[in-house]
Amino acid sequence: MPELPEVETMVMGLRGSILGQRVQRVRILCDRLLGQTTPAALRKVQGGRVVGLSRKGKFLLFHLSNGSMLVFHLRMTGKLVLVPSANPLTSRDRLRLDFSEWDWALNFEDTRRFGSLDVLAGWETGKGLLGELGPDALLIPLADFRALLAGSRRPVKALLLDQRMIAGLGNIYVDESLHRAGIHPRTPAAAIAPSQVRRLHASMRSILRKAITCRGSSVSDYRDSNNQPGSFQKHHLVYQRCGEPCTTCGTTIQHIRVGGRGTHICPKCQLAPAPAKARAARP
Repeated sequence: MPELPEVETMVMGLRGSILGQRVQRVRILCDRLLGQTTPAALRKVQGGRVVGLSRKGKFLLFHLSNGSMLVFHLRMTGKLVLVPSANPLTSRDRLRLDFSEWDWALNFEDTRRFGSLDVLAGWETGKGLLGELGPDALLIPLADFRALLAGSRRPVKALLLDQRMIAGLGNIYVDESLHRAGIHPRTPAAAIAPSQVRRLHASMRSILRKAITCRGSSVSDYRDSNNQPGSFQKHHLVYQRCGEPCTTCGTTIQHIRVGGRGTHICPKCQLAPAPAKARAARP
């Protein structure tokens, strides 16, 4: 699933080309994409000029001059790709935005069809999923991050993946952040020492910024708005490196499950909390 860096990369790539363009036509090629969006709301999009693009968590937002806002959630395999408007549609395309007086169109490609589009009015931006999101992982101050962890006994990985608590993180960047901070993902969030909380906060923000600079991680079929892959996967220290040596200590990277999610750790750099060790020792 595209996470914060991948969505931010798409926003930056589209901002340089789509700003100022007027939407001429919206072609919906998969009804499942729309969810609760009504035909009336979709009709209002046509004729609107793109006046802004932004990101909230893992959501990509198009702000239009007529007050409408397109809210894309890419989920597993979604991506927004600029194509020549004369290009034929493909079986992967779920939506096409055509623009007035421009020879390019925007396709929403989604092989697995889990992505979604909501059309909101400006005053609705605090409702629904957008209103339920926690603070942005790239922007949250250390004091707020410390309070977030101190208030929960959940495994720290489960907490960081909860978009209502902190927005933008997924498996890739949680695994990488915890490894660099030397924290086992099953550690109860409130049990993390203050020095480790500072290290985790710094690691998380540093990794996210570097991943944006690298235009995201292409570990599956992620591509940016110009259909180019990212390169941060070359800097992964644990994610999808099961069976390979840790670059810090040489110990073999392991794959475990935390809260039902596949997780990559170095068992030496990220020591398991005492209860987890005790459970592992039982016959």
